[in-house]
Amino acid sequence: MILRSILGIAALTAVLWLFSSNKKAINWWMVLKGLGLQFILALGVLKVPGVSWAFEKFSLAAVTLLDFTREGSTFLFGSLITDTTGFGYLFAFQVLPTVIFFSAVTSLLYYFGILQKVVKAMAWVMQKTLRLSGAESLAAAGNIFIGQTEAPLLVKPYITKMSRSELLSLMAGGMATIAGGVLAAYIGYLGGDDPERQLFFAKHLLTASVLSAPAALISAKILLPETEDVEVVAEISSQEMGSNALDAISNGTTEGVKLAVNV
Repeated sequence: MILRSILGIAALTAVLWLFSSNKKAINWWMVLKGLGLQFILALGVLKVPGVSWAFEKFSLAAVTLLDFTREGSTFLFGSLITDTTGFGYLFAFQVLPTVIFFSAVTSLLYYFGILQKVVKAMAWVMQKTLRLSGAESLAAAGNIFIGQTEAPLLVKPYITKMSRSELLSLMAGGMATIAGGVLAAYIGYLGGDDPERQLFFAKHLLTASVLSAPAALISAKILLPETEDVEVVAEISSQEMGSNALDAISNGTTEGVKLAVNV
């Protein structure tokens, strides 16, 4: 299994190198550090008690919120929520309401400044480890929690000044990770009504999303190496999600509905 994983990483790296826009400019030291960061994160989740416990609690919180979503959906849709005769019913009345609810929760966490602190901590780790610009590190960390639609808002003042390599990193991070609302939808769909299965999938999907953030940055930097001067330091945009908590929830719900319609 380990040999297969190593061969897979080598094969993917070779494909990325083959399609690189500037093979001579690739920073292989940064690529190795990125792979090392992935390994350390995976080791922490699987082997370090404190880190594993934190992921377990975070996953449990997601499952608990998922139960709240199910109760709200049952109140709104009644027997339609329990109809399991077709995938359409399950998707429309269980999965999509989850996306909307988690979007509202995410906006509320952003309004109180909780999400920014978590994102900034993870961005600091990636920036110091991989020596990336502050803007792309913030966006990559934000993609883990709020998805590719909202994450660019964290670095909105810097987007017009981003290099082509940074913009690719921004887009690659969004495609590689799982937004909070979609993560919850996956947990609910794969785990069904079994809390243990929900927790199992929650932990694995969350781990995959976290590990995919540095992987996306590595891939982007091989495909389109950085050749321009970039801003090393960047602060999270102070753009507000609402004038008060209720306004933030309302705005988050609106964004969740848009995402649900797109899905």
